[in-house]
Amino acid sequence: MIKIGDYVTRKSYNHDLVFKVIGINNNTYTLKGLDVRLIANAEKDDLVIAEKERCKFDDEFIKKNLIFGLNRSDYFYIPGKILHLDGDKEYLQRCMDFYKESGVMAIGKTVKEEDMHKEIVKLLNDYNPDIVVITGHDAYYKKRVGTNDLYKNSSNFIKCVKEIRKYEKSNENLIVIAGACQSNYEELIKSGSNFASSPKRINIHALDPAIIAVSLSLQEREKNIDLINLLEKTKYGKDGIGGIKSKGMMYTGYPREEAS
Repeated sequence: MIKIGDYVTRKSYNHDLVFKVIGINNNTYTLKGLDVRLIANAEKDDLVIAEKERCKFDDEFIKKNLIFGLNRSDYFYIPGKILHLDGDKEYLQRCMDFYKESGVMAIGKTVKEEDMHKEIVKLLNDYNPDIVVITGHDAYYKKRVGTNDLYKNSSNFIKCVKEIRKYEKSNENLIVIAGACQSNYEELIKSGSNFASSPKRINIHALDPAIIAVSLSLQEREKNIDLINLLEKTKYGKDGIGGIKSKGMMYTGYPREEAS
């Protein structure tokens, strides 16, 4: 018997992803991706309990993207500050752990996607970040013919990005990373995002926005990022996240304080 909290895969998708069961309504089960930012529904007959070895986070992917230490020599470094708004509390915590391990300052807030545009200006004033991450859950309903409502939350992310750009127009002074699984990439970029998902309308890894944010936080301000190399750090590369050429957000100073 499958119950809430169990990890499962779907027969109809050839068991490609592992999900956690987060809700049951009669014969319909609500699922949340273990590593991928995806909420889905499935019938009971389509589900099987996931193999034990698959019921863990994608640790190798995480370790590959952690940036350990800086070449301190006689300099000191002030990484860019990150403000991360996430519609999903569990995914937010994973990103916060990633920020901590990477040695960058980050403030995380769980905010419903539809409320982000209402909260963002106050949070910008409160924390004065260098990088803002706007993410959570989204979906592309390609079978909805004859309607403008093709996305679950892209319009909410777009409204939030527009509020950010009213606050700070410059893409260099404040970097914005926006979107989730299958989001409207082109419109998010047009609205003012530096980076957005998803060019190919695919799912993205829970940590993809955080990987972009950490890389920018730890790149020196006068240096341009290697855009192609940066996108390749994410789980699905340029198919999952795209963006514009940007500079880093880290200050470098001299001399550093000597240990007493």
